[in-house]
Amino acid sequence: MDVINPATNEQIDRYEPDTSDDVEATLSRAQTTFQTWRNRSVREREQLLAAAGDILENRIEEYAQLMTTEMGKPITQARAEIEKCARVCEYYATHASAHLQPDGHPSPPGSSVQTVYEPLGPVLAVMPWNFPFWQVFRFAAPYLTAGNVGILKHAENVPGCAEAIAEVFDDAGYPDGAFETLLIEVDQVSDVITDDRIRAVTLTGSGPAGRAVASTAGENLKKTVLELGGSDPFIVLDDADITAAAEAGAWARTLNNGQSCIAAKRFIVHSDIYDVFLDRLRDEMISYTIGDPLDETTDVGPQARNDLCANLHSQVERSVEAGATLEIGGEPLDREGSYYPPTILTDIPVPSPAANEELFGPVAAVFEVKDENEAITTANDTEFGLGASVWTADRDRGQAVGQRIDAGCVYINQLVKSDPRVPFGGIGKSGYGRELAEAGITEFTNRKTLWVE
Repeated sequence: MDVINPATNEQIDRYEPDTSDDVEATLSRAQTTFQTWRNRSVREREQLLAAAGDILENRIEEYAQLMTTEMGKPITQARAEIEKCARVCEYYATHASAHLQPDGHPSPPGSSVQTVYEPLGPVLAVMPWNFPFWQVFRFAAPYLTAGNVGILKHAENVPGCAEAIAEVFDDAGYPDGAFETLLIEVDQVSDVITDDRIRAVTLTGSGPAGRAVASTAGENLKKTVLELGGSDPFIVLDDADITAAAEAGAWARTLNNGQSCIAAKRFIVHSDIYDVFLDRLRDEMISYTIGDPLDETTDVGPQARNDLCANLHSQVERSVEAGATLEIGGEPLDREGSYYPPTILTDIPVPSPAANEELFGPVAAVFEVKDENEAITTANDTEFGLGASVWTADRDRGQAVGQRIDAGCVYINQLVKSDPRVPFGGIGKSGYGRELAEAGITEFTNRKTLWVE
């Protein structure tokens, strides 16, 4: 596995893929470790997770540098990602015991009925490159603390991040086999899923990857959680604070170089403020510094791979050919690396890629609507349903609009984000199941009824 720095297109490392013997040894260790790990007290597992969080805090710079060189995230955002991983460790180290407490139920006199939460076993996690630490800790912190063991199949362009994460758990004192990583190709994943020792699968990734994993897991009657793509609407109503909405919208579209499932992708703007908002959004996006992601002043770095940059540009070109207007950007930068500038499209026809597909890069598709009802209709005119954002001066109005949006989460006067304290996940082609909060730690448990006479 060759690791290419997307800012320079230079090879920076090479990793040897795991052999079939390596895979067998990993699965065997995971199964053996689970038999004892499941019997450790939740408090012991919380203490180990707290230690993992401390390690992350102490190695922020090391891991941020690694992340940036492997996938191009601006260094300031890479540091913030490591800090967020430490926070999710802190959250579950503090609250796991409460989340896993048995639930009592009404029962006949003299009997006791509870639901208890027991771990399932080895869980396979197929994770993406765009948030190479956060996506992993989002699953590992709750699932391991619930008593499962984890096996990570990370994206092939971030193998260094995968091994660094395994290092965190090793150094925190987790037993051998509690968390391991497999450096394997995509076409080997199906065989791992079908192995009897794997009891559940979680995936964050594309729709095709989700369908493949869900199909294989379903054939083998294994629980899955899928967090897939999104084409999140960013609704700006006529009474919104235009400056605040434009600032937040530009950042929500370009964060992580625009490569986020929950990025603001479709800007749906009331006609009364459309022109002013578009001018403000354009000014914000033009102001961003594009450059070396290791430079502290960089706002937007490269796309993670050349092929991703080329695909994004193809979507923009096809949208313009279909009738969309290019306001800014729209051409890969003439420099080393996979750089695509902040871009705005307006007058977008349906169908076109900007209207119907997920644009995984710093490209904002802006739609004008005449009223609130049209805004809701446009927001829901998608196969995706991950997140949404609504901007209005009237909180009650925002809540009412939010309740009519088909999505896993809606934020009023705030950009969409994943937070350890609240459940996260989507509907439709954005997947199913929930991560984080109490819902996240109980997803991969056996909710066992325990009836005692």
